[in-house]
Amino acid sequence: MTDMSDIDTTIPPSGPGCVECLALPDGWWLHLRRCAICGHVGCCDSSPHQHATAHFRSTGHRYMQSYEPGEDWFWDYERQTYATGPQLAPPDSRPASQGAPAPRDRVPADWQQQLH
Repeated sequence: MTDMSDIDTTIPPSGPGCVECLALPDGWWLHLRRCAICGHVGCCDSSPHQHATAHFRSTGHRYMQSYEPGEDWFWDYERQTYATGPQLAPPDSRPASQGAPAPRDRVPADWQQQLH
């Protein structure tokens, strides 16, 4: 069994979108991931900037959960595998109305060619 004792189920997500992409004038993402340890929301590895993985690399926080509507899977960066984890503090996903990719006003016309 995986030790998930560093997960804090009381910390809410950092917001409805990727923290770093929102700070960039042209930042956008495909899908979102939420750190199960500190609540940081970052963009997935298919997104241009891959901020969720960068968060793991800079903090060592190994567990992320999908922050997409209808998804509840966890990813363990150290083991490079899916994991099962506890219910985290709400909300459990980005707003469904936000759509993907997002934010809509920043997504370039050739966004599909920019994915990893």
